[in-house]
Amino acid sequence: MMKRSLFIILFVFIGVGLFAQNSKGARKAVRSGNKSYKDQLYGTAEADYRKALEEDASSKEASFNLANTYYKQQRWDDALKEYQHYLTLEAENPEKMGSAWSNIGNTYLKKKANEKAAAGGGAAMMGAAAGQQQPQQGQAKQQEDNLKQSMEAYKNALRLNPTDDNTRYNLAVVQKMIKDREDQNKDQNQPQQNKDQKQDQKQDPKQDPQQNQDQKQDQQQQQNQMSEQNMQQILQALEQDEKNTQERVKQAKAQERKKQNENNRKQNKDW
Repeated sequence: MMKRSLFIILFVFIGVGLFAQNSKGARKAVRSGNKSYKDQLYGTAEADYRKALEEDASSKEASFNLANTYYKQQRWDDALKEYQHYLTLEAENPEKMGSAWSNIGNTYLKKKANEKAAAGGGAAMMGAAAGQQQPQQGQAKQQEDNLKQSMEAYKNALRLNPTDDNTRYNLAVVQKMIKDREDQNKDQNQPQQNKDQKQDQKQDPKQDPQQNQDQKQDQQQQQNQMSEQNMQQILQALEQDEKNTQERVKQAKAQERKKQNENNRKQNKDW
């Protein structure tokens, strides 16, 4: 089984100053937002990026980073909307466009996981109150839609950047999850007459139909469990990437402070 850490570009800002059309006020707000973002002050960063977009609605940098702050605050719908807005601004750089689509895929995947957790908690409460587990067909349909949206986003990312192996891996996992769900639905929707055997049908005494059916259900459950484990591996990898990036930022700041202190000591000595 292929194991790898997944790369997510949520922390990779589009470089400040790359877009000359941005106003001075917009650039200043973006720089302030970048600093707040690196300090994990996502609400403050959001306000700065919003201000930058008010100054210059065409700021690609502000739009992309604003979407990132929504993602960090688990505001999935807002993040998706802003990534889509960014794609209306960026039409020249395939790699950056691919990064946005990859983030869209990650967002749908996170959204799916959160909705599943919320649906599970709600179903348990309803079951306790009514004495039985209540069906959650609406939530299941929404989770399935999120998986398919994630798959399409990853495909778009690869069309723009075919060398992105990490997105390719994510796509393969999501496609496997979708296939397993479709297989499960297919088994559940089989006509009852195909499952029941007629009384006059000859049966092999060595073969237990009920046992075969139980084995098939066990196999399907194992496949679904593997798919859910794959999704959890992706989400855990995304979270680990975020932690690693935060640690690198802290180390960079520490090195910068150390270098500044050394320069100050050198200047004092020369003086």
